[in-house]
Formats: sequence, structure tokens, C-alpha cells
Amino acid sequence: MSADREYLISPWIRVWHWTNALLILILGVTGISVHFADPALMLVEFSLAVRLHNIAGVTLVAAYLFFVVANIVSGNWWQFVPKPPGILQRLIAQGRWYSFGIFRGEPSPHLVTKEQHFNVLQALTYWNVMYLLMPTVIISGLVYLYPEFAPDKLFGFDGLLPIAMLHYLTAAAILLFMLSHIYLGTTGKTVGAMFRTMFTGWHEHE
Repeated sequence: MSADREYLISPWIRVWHWTNALLILILGVTGISVHFADPALMLVEFSLAVRLHNIAGVTLVAAYLFFVVANIVSGNWWQFVPKPPGILQRLIAQGRWYSFGIFRGEPSPHLVTKEQHFNVLQALTYWNVMYLLMPTVIISGLVYLYPEFAPDKLFGFDGLLPIAMLHYLTAAAILLFMLSHIYLGTTGKTVGAMFRTMFTGWHEHE
């Protein structure tokens, strides 16, 4: 380790991260192809899109279960918990930096350490994505894949309709998160520094 480099990201996290990213990309493209099926504007042929979506969805279930278990066993779950004191103040400071400071060349208010990879805003966002949105999209997707488990009626509608809407809206939120995640990945020491970290495990301090 040197003063400007520190090994932070374990191999299992990096492998899971890129596997998860690939699966979400496949699910996004095939999901859009199925939801907005149009022979005149086709991303992926409909029947192929359905098969790929189902395969990637089931694989995502396995990847997510691996993530949850590995997170608990390794203690990495602690990275997703904002650390006191001053959580609210740090949240405001980080939001201000993302909104204004970053464009003025100001240094990030968060110092990445082995004990605290994420700033408070990242920790809250990642926690909500991984422990609220992901379970929701997975469970709704599994019910959609096995409709015999869906209730006959839900909120006065056919049982599958609210589940399909929940699946669609949650998936859209995850795709929007992925786009913002990619953008924020360019805000490290250099444009590619954070992407290199997720391949090598080494973080370059600013």
C-alpha cells in the first residue's frame, strides 16, 4: 500500500458487482424489448427476449442470494450503514458537493477508508437499492414467471396486473440508478479511477 493507493475491494465483491451489472443490463434490454414489443422497432426479437429475460432473472436470484450471504459472512454489510456522528450534516454536505461543489473543483467531503468505503449518501442509496428495490423486483419477477402463485385479485384488479406494474416501476428505478451509478463512477481522481478500482480492488486516493 502507498499513500495514494489502498487495496479496498475484495475479489468476491468485484466478481459479484460485474456479474450483477451484466445481468441488469441484459434484463433491462430484454425487458424493454418485451414491454414495448414492436416489429418496426425491435431491440431483441420477442421470443428470444422472453427466454433471455427469464434466464437472466433466475440467475439474478442466485447472484443476489450469494450477495446477501457473503455480505453477512464477510461483515461487508457494515459498509451500507451510515456511521455516526453527524449523519445529517454529512448528508447535506455530500448532496451539496454532488450538486455544486463537484463542478467547481472542490474536494469531496468524504475520505474513502477501508472501514468506510461509501459516503453517507452512497450508503443510504445502496442500502435502499440492494435491500428494498432488488428484493421487490426479484419477488415480483418470480411471481410473474410463475403466475400460479399470484392472487386471483389484488386491490380490485386481476392479481397479476399490480404485480406487473410494481415489477416494471421497480425495474425502471434500478435502471435509473444504474445510469446515475455509471455517471458518478467518473467522479474519482480521474474519469476511469473508480472503474479501475472495481476491476483491481485498488482505490486511488485524491
